[in-house]
Amino acid sequence: MIGIPDITIEAVIARYGVLLFDAYGVLVDAAGPLAGAVELLRKLDRLGKPYYILTNDASQLPPTAARKYHTYGLAVDPERIVTSGELLTAHFADHHLAGARCVVLGPADTARYVELAGGRPVALGDPFEVLVMGDDAGFPLRDTMDALLTVLFQKLDRQEGVHLVLPNPDLIYPAGEHRFRMASGSLALILEAALQLRYPDRPDLRFARLGKPNSAIFAETLRRSGTRDMVMLGDQLETDIRGANDFGLDSVLVTTGVGASTMPSLPDHPRPTYRLRSLAPSG
Repeated sequence: MIGIPDITIEAVIARYGVLLFDAYGVLVDAAGPLAGAVELLRKLDRLGKPYYILTNDASQLPPTAARKYHTYGLAVDPERIVTSGELLTAHFADHHLAGARCVVLGPADTARYVELAGGRPVALGDPFEVLVMGDDAGFPLRDTMDALLTVLFQKLDRQEGVHLVLPNPDLIYPAGEHRFRMASGSLALILEAALQLRYPDRPDLRFARLGKPNSAIFAETLRRSGTRDMVMLGDQLETDIRGANDFGLDSVLVTTGVGASTMPSLPDHPRPTYRLRSLAPSG
């Protein structure tokens, strides 16, 4: 990727009315806050500059996430956190899933998102109509994936339908310096590949993907902020940058997190408006 201008965080603050941050890889990783994040959010609060955290993480309700951020020194109000889990409410309404029995992969907050959307979480061995691949944690991974694949095959062999939902399309996320983990999007790809192998004439057996790069999370932030004068700061090209570009927003690739691993050999598309090497002040 040639010709992407660098920008400083001071210039981003001055140029845009509202700042949108990805969480993991920009502000935090699994080990704690990233360099410059605590000071930056304190500065934005002093300036009265609006900002939101747009996260594909569906494992925590906004109040839970806010409490975790506070332990990192990031004083973030829950109202500033927009999660992919919150998008389940509109998805369930649009697809008439109120009251549907749902197998939910993820911790307790993921199941709570489903309840708030109108779904009824059930155990994997119970009858169900919806599978929500909410997170990659909160369950024994190998045993659960094996059991889930078997149940899905049995269900589809009986000609029963299933609605597949993936709030978080992320494939990977940063777990610390030079360390990464698979996210729920990778698990969904495994299931989709297995379903396609057994049912090659069923292209419908794919997850509905809700979070970035899809537009719903940006539309919700637009509703909250009331302005399109926003810029997305993210570390992942295929989610943060592509999503902002498709929604008509400027985007800044922060070369921490996953963004650091793709430098300098980046593809031409999606193309960020700017590149930011650090959240810390310049000079």
